[in-house]
Amino acid sequence: MTSTAHPDFLHRRKYERIIMSAFLVILALIWSIPIVNAVIRGFAFNGIQNYIDVIFGDIGGIFLWRTYVNSLAIALVHATIVTLVSALAGYGFAFLEFRGKEVFYFIVLMFLAVPATSLLVPLFFINRELGLRDNIFAVALPEAALTLPFGVLLVRNFAEGLPRSFIEAAAIDGAGHIRTFFTIFMPLCKPALVNIGALSMMWSMQDFLFPSLFLTGKEMTTAAQAVQRFQEYLGATPDDIGRYNASLVLLGVPALIIIAFGLRFITNGLTAGGVKE
Repeated sequence: MTSTAHPDFLHRRKYERIIMSAFLVILALIWSIPIVNAVIRGFAFNGIQNYIDVIFGDIGGIFLWRTYVNSLAIALVHATIVTLVSALAGYGFAFLEFRGKEVFYFIVLMFLAVPATSLLVPLFFINRELGLRDNIFAVALPEAALTLPFGVLLVRNFAEGLPRSFIEAAAIDGAGHIRTFFTIFMPLCKPALVNIGALSMMWSMQDFLFPSLFLTGKEMTTAAQAVQRFQEYLGATPDDIGRYNASLVLLGVPALIIIAFGLRFITNGLTAGGVKE
């Protein structure tokens, strides 16, 4: 017995898609206005020379390329810790049986509600005692701790949708948990792991709070910090206005690159595991 969709229903669905597409286009245009404005103003008065000066010169002793290096180093440490620990926790919560497993899992999820601002004072004293001030780990470790609950949630949900026959077959063949984790679980969880890695890097590149608190030296300035610091050093002269807007455009490039390359994995990772067979 076959059924066909009612013409009115198909027409209504098509009409809804048109409205939604138009809404998204309008929203994208609105959000693009500041970006387009910054790009245009970046060419003001001196044209492309504004971008050349920002790329190859220094602004108040801060070099643009150095901010890229600092942000990338913090993001890589952040993403590596979150990806590895989330994978280990996801495997444990999905395939291991131990007393209080669900209780521990819900405790982990409770930390999703912890705001970063509530940790600033204890983190300040901890980093001071450990001598981590003006060190990338002073920023990367707190960022990783705050991202981990989401990473565990994402990987565990993805792991719950994996066929258990693969894990059971590995156990029958005599593979231990370590071998199963690295040879079977990790390859199968690649979409979720790449997803959380890309998100961790993107969030780290955009973080302004922790770098501003723990990184005070000019040589440790991140791309997010540089937005404010460049504004402090560049005055209100026409040349400075053009250079400042050029710096805003260039400082946003790394995050855009990460989003462009990781968007497919982010979308797949967020939807994977949502439907279980």
